[in-house]
Amino acid sequence: MTPDGVAVAVMVILLFPMGYFTLASPAFLLVKLDIQPVAQLLRGMFNAHFLVMRIAAVIGTVAFLLDGRLAAAMGVGMIAALAIWGRSWFMRRMDDQLSARDAGDAEAPRRLRRLHWSGMLGNAVLLVALVVSIPYIATSA
Repeated sequence: MTPDGVAVAVMVILLFPMGYFTLASPAFLLVKLDIQPVAQLLRGMFNAHFLVMRIAAVIGTVAFLLDGRLAAAMGVGMIAALAIWGRSWFMRRMDDQLSARDAGDAEAPRRLRRLHWSGMLGNAVLLVALVVSIPYIATSA
């Protein structure tokens, strides 16, 4: 595989789960999060997204390191770090809001919705950054 092929493969590996999440997560804006199965499904989607991004970013980081692209490896490594450490932070807050909702807190669904929006915004920012970086990483592909 040529260096450009490695870069394109890494970008596809990263763009696929980010693109899927970008398309799937807005559907939860159409339903109330005070319904337990809906909120649990949202939690599961975020959990799966963080896990898939963790795996994809680690694979991408290793591929760039093996290819000798240290700057690209550092960028993708930052995505891996966000997926690894961000998951525990994000899921803890989501679980807190789900517990508060189950305990009768009427404001918990609103806070859960804000958390949902922040997760979608964070993914969108990373997705845009990744797409903008493609010409710099794979210049001749």
